[in-house]
Amino acid sequence: MTGGSEQVAHQALAHADALYNFARWLAHDPVEAEDLVQEAYVRALAAAHQFEPGTSLKAWLFRILRNAFFDRRRRSRREADYVEELEAEGEPAESAMAELQLAQIRALVAEDVSAAVQALPESFRTVILLDVEGMTEAEVAAVLGCATGTVKSRLSRARAVLRERLAAYRP
Repeated sequence: MTGGSEQVAHQALAHADALYNFARWLAHDPVEAEDLVQEAYVRALAAAHQFEPGTSLKAWLFRILRNAFFDRRRRSRREADYVEELEAEGEPAESAMAELQLAQIRALVAEDVSAAVQALPESFRTVILLDVEGMTEAEVAAVLGCATGTVKSRLSRARAVLRERLAAYRP
């Protein structure tokens, strides 16, 4: 964690009670409120580099918590609709729930992969994204205006970084 991120993390703790009270008011459930506060802190720490010094840290944290609450609401509505749809198609409730859990796991993995790609330096991220789009190394080199060897090197280093960051998913 960089110095600025550590400072944001330290200062953010001072707002824990206020965040919890706001989360209780939004969720009407103490357990969900605790989860929301935890999620807000996780998101804030991941985005601490985006916090602009001189602005209100408290307002920034409250916005993150509010967004987390609405994201959860949207997600739970989609999940309920999905289970209803599967049951309407004749899927037993247990099977529908198992499929939903699998979809949730896939979404978590996708979020982790996305976060890992986002954390790459811009030059690495660009070659990875163009590679995923199916472009050849020569095509990527043409897009970036650099040598094919440079693309190969960046691609190799980007993949190594992603392998390291996503090591928990290796068998």
